[in-house]
Amino acid sequence: MARDPQLIYGIDDRPPRWETVVLGFQHYLTMFGSTVAIPLLLAEHLGIGDDRLALAKLIGTMFFVSGITTLLQTTYGNRLPIVQGGTFSFLAATIAICGMAGLRDAGFEVRITHVQGAVIAGALAQIVIGYSGLVGRLMRFVGPITIAPTIALIGLALFEFGAPVAGTHWGLGGLTIALIILFSQYLRHRSRFFQMFPVLLAITLAWGTAAALTATGTFPPGHPGHVDTSILATSPWVHVPTPFQWGWPVFTASAVVGMLAGYVASMIESIGDYYACARLAGAPPPDPSTVNRGIGMEGVGCLIAGVIGTGNGTTSYSENIGAIALTRVGSRRVVQAGAVLMIGFGAIAKFGALFTTIPQPIVGGMYCAMFGMIAAVGLSNLQLVDLSSPRNLFILGFSFFMGLSVPQYFRAHELALVASYTESVGPPSPWLAALLQVTSDVLGTIGKTGMAVAAILAIFLDNTIPGTLEERGLATPEARA
Repeated sequence: MARDPQLIYGIDDRPPRWETVVLGFQHYLTMFGSTVAIPLLLAEHLGIGDDRLALAKLIGTMFFVSGITTLLQTTYGNRLPIVQGGTFSFLAATIAICGMAGLRDAGFEVRITHVQGAVIAGALAQIVIGYSGLVGRLMRFVGPITIAPTIALIGLALFEFGAPVAGTHWGLGGLTIALIILFSQYLRHRSRFFQMFPVLLAITLAWGTAAALTATGTFPPGHPGHVDTSILATSPWVHVPTPFQWGWPVFTASAVVGMLAGYVASMIESIGDYYACARLAGAPPPDPSTVNRGIGMEGVGCLIAGVIGTGNGTTSYSENIGAIALTRVGSRRVVQAGAVLMIGFGAIAKFGALFTTIPQPIVGGMYCAMFGMIAAVGLSNLQLVDLSSPRNLFILGFSFFMGLSVPQYFRAHELALVASYTESVGPPSPWLAALLQVTSDVLGTIGKTGMAVAAILAIFLDNTIPGTLEERGLATPEARA
């Protein structure tokens, strides 16, 4: 494969030490916004409440695990310069797990141990799928018509956390949205800085505005925009995340099944990232062995995340692939330097504590911009699909609608199979009651995860309703990849 003449450093090149550190820090900044966003979004659902020390530890744990898994992937996995970090694919399933019967009134450590169990079980499945070579054989059943609604609903299913949260103070929420749009769209061609860090810049400016208004007394304690920095005095300087720091994981069938949908979406997205990263870094196109090692190592990364307890998993970060395209630096050594920085900053507890002071309206404004982009990325998979085909339009429309509608039904009408059985035929035997309860939990978790509903319907209909490869968008090797 001929090397791109515009590429400054290729995959095996080793830039000077100072350049390596600076470029690695840039990768850290690129993945920063998405990594912080995940624990901030999950805080309420995990039951953290006002315990900002726990939230700070969770943020630090995310960065710490991201550094470890990035080193593993770049050294022993697919060996591409690709950053590993938290995934939005797991959010809907995590929220559904935290809302299961028996967990709604539970505390943070109880909820996160149930999430850890689901992440660990799913990680073991991903390790088997990757290292056994199954991933290549399974992907032939998953086409663009399945990928589009599955990934799009990662963003669309979280609409309730956008404007309602930003609207607790539209001044800050609206400012955050406006700044993200300004930097990422209107000014992105003016400077590479705006193009690379629109979210980070927007959060910093909105956050600084809130801090200034807090200092002048405009935002008093209790105000949605108040910046409370008291946690910085009480948090320790260093906290090194350890295995099972929140307690031993709890494994339940319903939680595991619901989380598997997130793993499917994550694997689909990662495979596309491998091809894009290899092309930009001057590496040969990934062969089946490279893809299998990459997916297998992502499973190992999710296992580490589950054991240490990030409340999430890990996946490949598209943002950092974009950074390679912008900087023309595809060196593996640079990404590994960034991984070392992630580990170091993840162990500094005050660093994580600082980000718990971001007011919720700013977080909500960030979600309005970010989740819409995720939905659009999902829809971009339809570029090779025949959108004039009634077959395709039905599958897509039905999958999207049911992916949004079914969770609404399940949230309003919890399945109560045990109660229904008891009312109709009397009390069941203990083993049957347990079976019915597990079935109820499994169906409830899947039903409340729109991404899972859409994926199941789309993959079934796309593989059973007659259609040509051209019609389904599978006629080219690129589409299959």
